[in-house]
Amino acid sequence: MAERLPQASRQRRGKAMTAAAGSAGRAAVPLLLCALLVPGGAYVLDDSDGLGREFDGIGAVSGGGATSRLLVNYPEPYRSQILDYLFKPNFGASLHILKVEIGGDGQTTDGTEPSHMHYALDENYFRGYEWWLMKEAKKRNPNIILMGLPWSFPGWLGKGFNWPYVNLQLTAYYVMTWIVGAKHYHDLDIDYIGIWNERSFDINYIKVLRRMLNYQGLHRVKIIASDNLWEPISASMLLDTELLNVIDVIGAHYPGTRTVRDARLTKKKLWSSEDFSTLNNDVGAGCLGRILNQNYINGYMTATIAWNLVASYYEQLPYGRCGLMTAQEPWSGHYAVEPPIWVTAHTTQFTQPGWYYLKTVGHLEKGGSYVALTDGLGNLTIIVETMSHKHSRCIRPFLPYFNVSHQFATFLLKGSFSEIPELQVWYTRLGKPSKRFLFKQLDSLWLLDSGGAFTLELQEDELFTLTTLTTGGKGSCPPPPESQPFPQVYDDDFDVDYPFFSEAPNFADQTGVFEYFTNIEDPGEHRFTLRQVLNQRPITWAADAYNTISVIGDYKWSNLTVRCDVYIETPEKGGVFIAGRVNKGGILIRSARGVFFWIFANGTYKVTGDLAGWITYALGHVDVTAKRWYTLTLIIKEDTSLVGIFSILNQSRYPGSIPAH
Repeated sequence: MAERLPQASRQRRGKAMTAAAGSAGRAAVPLLLCALLVPGGAYVLDDSDGLGREFDGIGAVSGGGATSRLLVNYPEPYRSQILDYLFKPNFGASLHILKVEIGGDGQTTDGTEPSHMHYALDENYFRGYEWWLMKEAKKRNPNIILMGLPWSFPGWLGKGFNWPYVNLQLTAYYVMTWIVGAKHYHDLDIDYIGIWNERSFDINYIKVLRRMLNYQGLHRVKIIASDNLWEPISASMLLDTELLNVIDVIGAHYPGTRTVRDARLTKKKLWSSEDFSTLNNDVGAGCLGRILNQNYINGYMTATIAWNLVASYYEQLPYGRCGLMTAQEPWSGHYAVEPPIWVTAHTTQFTQPGWYYLKTVGHLEKGGSYVALTDGLGNLTIIVETMSHKHSRCIRPFLPYFNVSHQFATFLLKGSFSEIPELQVWYTRLGKPSKRFLFKQLDSLWLLDSGGAFTLELQEDELFTLTTLTTGGKGSCPPPPESQPFPQVYDDDFDVDYPFFSEAPNFADQTGVFEYFTNIEDPGEHRFTLRQVLNQRPITWAADAYNTISVIGDYKWSNLTVRCDVYIETPEKGGVFIAGRVNKGGILIRSARGVFFWIFANGTYKVTGDLAGWITYALGHVDVTAKRWYTLTLIIKEDTSLVGIFSILNQSRYPGSIPAH
C-alpha cells in the first residue's frame, strides 16, 4: 500500500477519485476510466429533501453481569490504557454511551454485582465498581451518555416472592435512590433508566417510576423500555396513552437489524439496547460492523449498545471474550485491543449523538451497506461495509444467507454536500492476518471539479469511513506485558484498612456477595476478613445456586492445595466450604462440579463432587460449631482427594469470613 500513496498525492486534483485498499497495495486511482469500464451501483447522498432520524450514539454494557470484574484490579498504567481505548475521544472505541448494571445481588451471566441496598435500611453507594467505571468514562468523555438497568433485585423488595413488582412504590424508590446516589456521592448524572433486563415489565410500575422521578426533580432522566423484545411493549404503548407518554425510548435486544410495525407507529426512538455478544475475533468484528450500519438501514434504530464493554472476567465463564476488547489478567497486566474496538471507531470517532442520518442510506447492489450522517453544519460522515455472511455472523439471532461480491460503488454528493472539497478516508479489512488492516488512514479523497462524485472499489469484509472530520486517530500505547497464567501460589489476608473497592482482588462472586469486612473488636489475625453478606435470596435473573460461592484462580489447575480460615456465623444451620477443580460458573453455577469440602455448625462434614451436594464422596461427624475460627485444608492430587480439618484457631464470637472458592 505504502508505495502507491505518492501516486495518489500527485493525482489529488483529478476530476474524480476512487479510494480503495488491500494487501497488494490498493491505492487511489482515477475514477473516470473505472466508471466507464465497469458496471456498478450509483448512490446519491442528498439532504435536499430533509434528514432522517436523529443519531443517538454507539455504546457498550458493563454488567449483566460482572463483566468488568477483573478490570478494577489491573495495575497502572495498564488500567488507564484500557480505559483510554474504550472511552477516550479520537483514540479507540470512543464510545458515546455507557450502560451499567444496577447491582441487585443476583447472578446475571458471569457473576453477581452488589446492590447499593442489600436490606431495606441499608444504603451504600460505594459497593462494586460501576460507580468508578462511570467516573472514569466521564473523566475521558464528559459528554458520554450514562444508563442504568437492573438485572436482579435484592430479596427484600420481593417480600417473599421472586418478583420485583410486589410493591411498585418500593421498587421505584429503590431505583430512584440509585440515581440520586450516583449524583450525590459521585457527581454522576444518569441520563436513561431501564425497567428489568429481558424480563417482564409492569405497565403500572413504569408509570409509578416516572412519577417518582418527577417528584424527586429528575425530569431529565428518560425511561427506556423494555430491554427485551419489540413486543408486547410497543403494542401496549399504542393502547395506553399515558404509557406512551412516559416512555422515551423503546429498547430491544438482539433484534437482527429489524423492528416491527407497532414499534415504528409509536414514533419513539428505537434502540438496539443490547447487541453483539459475540467472540471478539474478526468474525465478531464483522458482526459489529454489519449491525452498526444495518440496525438503522433495516430497523430505524438510532443507537446500538454492545454487550459487553470489556471481557474482564475469567474466560471460562459463559461468553468468554465477548467484549469489545479483552482484559482478563490483572495479575500480569496483559490485555488485548481486539478488532471490534477499531470497527466501532469507524462510526464513533466521526459522529456524535445529535447528528442526523441522511434519508439516502441503504444496501449496496452486490452486498453490504452504507449510511451517511451529518451534524447539520456542513460535516458529513459516510460509513460503507461489505461484511460477508461467513465472517459477520453474530451469536444471535439466526442470520439468513446473503452474498457479497467484488463491486465498484459510485457515490454522488448532492444538496449541501455537493461542494465538499475533500474527504478523509479510514479503512479496515478483516480476514487473514497477512491481508488484514485495522482502522488505517489512507490518503484523503479530493473532490474538486468532480461534481461531488467518487467511486470505491469494494471487496468482501471491508469497512470504509469517509468524512469531512480531520480529528480521527488510532491511539496506541506501549505493548502490555506478556500473558501469564494465574499465579500458582496465591494468598490474601484481606488486610486492607480502607479498601477502594468492596470486593477483594480476583475473587469473582457467582452466588452471594463477598465483601471486605473489619472485625473492629478483634485484635487478632482475623481482624480483616472477606465476608458473605447476604442472608436472603435475591430476586433472581438467572439460576443462582442455593449455596453462595466465589471463584478465583485457574480452571486448568488439577493438583492443588486450598487452605482457608473460615467462620460460621449461623448456629445449627450454618456451614461453609472450600473447593477445587470447580468446572463452571456464571449462569451455569448451579450445576458446577468439582471437589467440595464442607463443615457445618451441627458438627458434621462432607466431601462432595458438586456444589448442589448430590454427589457425596465422604461424610461424618467432627468437632465443629458456629462462632469459632477453623482452618480448612483441601489437598487434591490426581484422582484422589485428601481432606482434613486442622486446628481451632480461637474462640472469637464476632462475625468473620466465610470465603468459598
